[in-house]
Amino acid sequence: MIRKLERRFALSRQGAVDLIKGCLACVAQDISFMLPVGLLYYFVIDTMNGGVDVNRAVFYAVGALVCLALIFIVTRFQYNATYLATYVESGVRRISLAEQLRKIPLSFFGKKDLADLTNSIMGDCATLENAFSHFVPALAGSLISTTLIGIGLYTYDWRMALAATWVLPIAFAITLFSARIQEYFNRKSVAANVALEKGVQECIESLQDLKANNAEERYLEGLGQKIDDAERRHIVTELGTALFVVSSTLILKFGIATVALTGSTLLIRGEIDIPLFFLFLLVASRLYAPLEGALQNLAAVISTKTNINRMNEILDSPVQTGSDMLTNQGYDIVFDHVGFAYNTGETVLRDVSFTAKQGEVTALVGPSGGGKTTVSRLAARFWDCNKGTITVGGMDIAKLEPEALLSLYSIVFQDVTLFNNTIMENIRIGKKDATDEEVIAAAKLANCEEFARKLPNGYHSMIGENGCELSGGERQRISIARAFLKNAPIILLDEATASLDVENETLIQAALSRLMKDKTVLVIAHRMRTVSGADKVVVLSDGAVAEQGKPAELMNTGSIYPHMVKLQKMSQDWGI
Repeated sequence: MIRKLERRFALSRQGAVDLIKGCLACVAQDISFMLPVGLLYYFVIDTMNGGVDVNRAVFYAVGALVCLALIFIVTRFQYNATYLATYVESGVRRISLAEQLRKIPLSFFGKKDLADLTNSIMGDCATLENAFSHFVPALAGSLISTTLIGIGLYTYDWRMALAATWVLPIAFAITLFSARIQEYFNRKSVAANVALEKGVQECIESLQDLKANNAEERYLEGLGQKIDDAERRHIVTELGTALFVVSSTLILKFGIATVALTGSTLLIRGEIDIPLFFLFLLVASRLYAPLEGALQNLAAVISTKTNINRMNEILDSPVQTGSDMLTNQGYDIVFDHVGFAYNTGETVLRDVSFTAKQGEVTALVGPSGGGKTTVSRLAARFWDCNKGTITVGGMDIAKLEPEALLSLYSIVFQDVTLFNNTIMENIRIGKKDATDEEVIAAAKLANCEEFARKLPNGYHSMIGENGCELSGGERQRISIARAFLKNAPIILLDEATASLDVENETLIQAALSRLMKDKTVLVIAHRMRTVSGADKVVVLSDGAVAEQGKPAELMNTGSIYPHMVKLQKMSQDWGI
């Protein structure tokens, strides 16, 4: 049962246990609310049989206090078992989603974008938090307590009990019948929300380009349309839910009428007495009140299916696992007949084979879309190849824990990601236990000293969200400083000097030369002069290795590489 709850509601094991506790607490609370009804029933009987003496009065007074105390205790337990436990589980769920995303191959993110994932972690979790604190336990409590109370009613008089309970299966059947319709409405509503969040995020990120192209007004018109679509979808979803819930609630109202009508008929015939008639009227009035809420809760629980499916899509995605024991002999990277395709079925690499040797610089060049970046990502196991094998020092990287494997790599991406923190802490990401002296030494090697000393607090200056206070070249130098600090035996460079001016590029290349000594270096380059000093060049075209060898050899025997060198030389001669 616990495993089914984990799957059905995307819960942790403890969350499933807490959900059961919450449901039982709601059952106890609903039953405790019926205790005063029983006390009142016997009080009416005593009153009709000649009045209440002192002893009985004391009994009813004590009984009322006991009922209040029990209701207080049960309600407190119910609050802790539903609301507080749910808030804890909500935190656990968000952390588990984040942990899962950390272990999922990056290929998963090709079919998801930031707004969609943010909506799953924040929006879907908030929806389920509300459902598990307000809806699910209350629904289960109402159903179980109503069943128990209904069974109790049948022990008194089956005719009156039938008059009170015949509406229940019909009311719930109407709501359950609407499950597919409500799920459809909610799925459309969630899609509209995600589209709106994507639009808002894109607007903020591209505001500079929109202004530069006088496209703000046109873009905002489209964004306004997405806001209207989301609003319309929410209204339609609410109306669709209300249509069935209100219909079910109206059916419940007939229950009180049939109890009164049946009871009056049986009372006139003398088949029941007034206290029993009074008891059923009291119970019926109390029985239907929580059920009206239960019908709304049922509709709310049904509508969460879309949110749960979105979260389960993340939780069910295969993760990258493997051994954390490194047994490598050296640091050669070997691609052996490697093939790779995205989830869309688009083939990116076909039968790629080459070796990047330790102590050498291997450059990946070729036309755009040839697979250069994909090769570097596969080498670091950001993605897993579909065919062939990739080894590092003889170890099959598909069998290694990604974090253990990445301890061997220093990586400098073309697109730098920085954090809203100081220069010091942004560089320290390369080695979390590094001293300030080590960080500054790495920064100097990456030529960060020049701009850091100009800032008010030097290396302790905040650089804004994603380093917005710095230029592109300064941001990239911080990324290179991380690689210096980590000082791993394998270096992946994705056009590491692309955003630097000529002077800084020369300085960085000199520093990189010191960093590369006796290491395995894999460089993605678009500038042919960058790879002119490489030990080996691998030319990728249409996802395959078209040529490979030393730069000088390829100039004589190759076709693509010499052509690229010629084209770039022509572009360098271009002027205004």
